[in-house]
Amino acid sequence: MSNPVICIGAALVDELYSASKPMLLATTNDAIVHRSAGGVSRNIAHQLALLGVPVQLISVFGNDGEGDWLKAICSYCGIKLDASITNHSLTGRYTGILNSDGSLFTALITNAALHLITPEHLANNHSLLLTASHIVADANISPEAVSWLADFSHQHSIPFIIEPVSVPPAQKLASLNFKGVFMVTPNEDELPALCNGHNSIMQIQAQELLDRGVEKIWLHKGAEGSVLFTNGKAITLHAPTIPFVKDCTGAGDGSLSGFIMAKYLGKSDEESLRIAHTLSAEILQVDGAIATHLTQESLLNSVSKYYE
Repeated sequence: MSNPVICIGAALVDELYSASKPMLLATTNDAIVHRSAGGVSRNIAHQLALLGVPVQLISVFGNDGEGDWLKAICSYCGIKLDASITNHSLTGRYTGILNSDGSLFTALITNAALHLITPEHLANNHSLLLTASHIVADANISPEAVSWLADFSHQHSIPFIIEPVSVPPAQKLASLNFKGVFMVTPNEDELPALCNGHNSIMQIQAQELLDRGVEKIWLHKGAEGSVLFTNGKAITLHAPTIPFVKDCTGAGDGSLSGFIMAKYLGKSDEESLRIAHTLSAEILQVDGAIATHLTQESLLNSVSKYYE
């Protein structure tokens, strides 16, 4: 079996409430609800598994029916859970409130229990981590665990990717030594949260992280596309045009899944960005965070639909 991508972080039950009209504050809004398996690292692992990439997930599941449901979905799609934890409490939940245009109004995470993914737990799974082709961690886990993974990946030359998730967890990494980190993937709000300085210029913020040791910074700019910064170079790619946005949840997770799959296949940075944007565009047009209709072959063939 090929070396797996190891994803470390949240596995949650997603409940998404989509408003039928523009949101009004401090009153009742009509909405429909969609329930699915979620969590940043679990979403990435799920999408990679569907795309034919071997994957391990290190996460925390509650000892309840919803935890059993999440684990069953992981097993069904081929995600290995050898180092995951079952906690004697409720399974974590992500509750998202979506505007009528599909954009995120606000969201809440409860009962995630990711503090249980400690450096000690990771060290106890040293042999499994050594098998990784790539390691991906979302910033919902503790800064201590992220720092341990950065040191481990640097020592063993394993590409390590950090997904900041949102501003509060990104702020916890503002003092992290990024030496040996292959890539961080912030959006425009998360990039300054990762920085120690107070400069508002995007390029200077990116350079600060490069100076702290990270190899690549992949800046997500929403409808404007993304920019991949390395020392001395920046690659910009526009976002593809799509007919409609059904649900924005998981589009960022999906784009990272596409990038990792592309790197797993040995693609260049430019090719990887196009594949990543294509997968994100497909996810924006379906309910939930996973493009279940795509295989590796159909994703690669879909790139020409969005990019000549």
